Amino acid sequence: MSSASPYGTNMRRRSFLGAAGALAGTGLLTACGGGTKLGADDSGPDEAPEFDGGEYDGPKVTLQYWNGFTGGDGPHMRAMLKAFNKEYAGRIEVRNTTRQWQDLYPAMPTAITAGKGPDVAVIHNDWVATFAARRTLVPLDDVVSALELTESDFIPAVWQAGIYGGKRYSIPLDVHCLADYANARHLSRAGLDAPPTDRSGYEDALAELRDAGIKNPFWMPNKWPAHLMFMSLLWQFGGELYDAEGTAALWGSDAGVEALSWMREQITKGHSPAQVAQDAQYNAFKNNKVSFTWDGIWQINDLKANARDLRWEMAQIPTIGDTPAAWSASHNFVLTSQAAKDGNKVRAAKFFIDHMSKRSTEWAKAGMIPARNSARKDPEVAGLPQIALAKDVEVFHFLPALPGIGDVQSKALELAVQKAVLGQLPPAKALAEGVRTADKLLAENKQKYAK
Repeated sequence: MSSASPYGTNMRRRSFLGAAGALAGTGLLTACGGGTKLGADDSGPDEAPEFDGGEYDGPKVTLQYWNGFTGGDGPHMRAMLKAFNKEYAGRIEVRNTTRQWQDLYPAMPTAITAGKGPDVAVIHNDWVATFAARRTLVPLDDVVSALELTESDFIPAVWQAGIYGGKRYSIPLDVHCLADYANARHLSRAGLDAPPTDRSGYEDALAELRDAGIKNPFWMPNKWPAHLMFMSLLWQFGGELYDAEGTAALWGSDAGVEALSWMREQITKGHSPAQVAQDAQYNAFKNNKVSFTWDGIWQINDLKANARDLRWEMAQIPTIGDTPAAWSASHNFVLTSQAAKDGNKVRAAKFFIDHMSKRSTEWAKAGMIPARNSARKDPEVAGLPQIALAKDVEVFHFLPALPGIGDVQSKALELAVQKAVLGQLPPAKALAEGVRTADKLLAENKQKYAK
């Protein structure tokens, strides 16, 4: 697999949230802390040496660093690590462990309990609350204070995703979102200069492309990234995923029905085959068979390297609803409870996070959007193709910071989307069925992750 997906080379367009949720459902996440439920008065890793912003000056330490950068982003991270280890040789050695994301998440808690896990790691924003609830992470409020980081320099939703129980557990590195990829040759055949940005323009373009000889210009997946498309459209139509307390699923609303109905219509109108196999829509796009496909910005480097016969453009996904919105996620640095047992490791790890978070310009070359507003203004970054998607940061929408949210997504929302896209159930019925399952899971999570 050649994709540069931030979700791992074997997962690419398979549902990351689904795999993550399924792993959460196995109970492996409860294994941290010896498999017991931590109460509010239980001791945890919250007490650790504070970071003052200066360089690490203690004895030499070795830090275990875990991440899932197995795709095209991997070489960029390894280059950053090589530079760090060279600059701070004799004081800090960072040993890199790269695993598929779907393997990394269930392995972390048990490995940390055994003292064989990471001291510092990169995880996705939707996992921060789950690991924080299980006391697997150490708060990083002192790092934020020393760096003088504030919400004003970040996309607000990314910044808020790192807070759980009133404490900050992560430092955001980037944003990656869903984008609309277009075949430039196909656009020309249909007399189009650029990908349409609104519903009427997009639907007219699909009809014109069919008239121009493109049999199925927009293949609609029923698996990855179908649920990302649904969430984007849900937000566009004014809907929300869950209530503020995380006790009820709201995606069965009229907005959800509108969103899922539009997805199903792409098949009934003949724009897409009835059943699209896993990854087929992206492979068809790479092979000049599809005019439009919605996928993550991590595909940029893959298309550059492996689709040389394809002339493609990338734009923000069209506004099918009333308000622009696109599913987004973020990679975040975290400090684990394993490191918290050693004061020197804590200080060294916090210094490492500080150092790496300042290298977002280099990281942008991996195809990501820097989380910091200031970094996106850097001349080296401003001209990268993905930065154009961040002109209006209000477009970025993220999953809420709820422990165990991946489990709800995979067992309820994703199945509902799949059934409707495949025509097994009408959109309204598929969503209603999924919401009933989701509400039960949310109630279980309230107990499972009780503080």
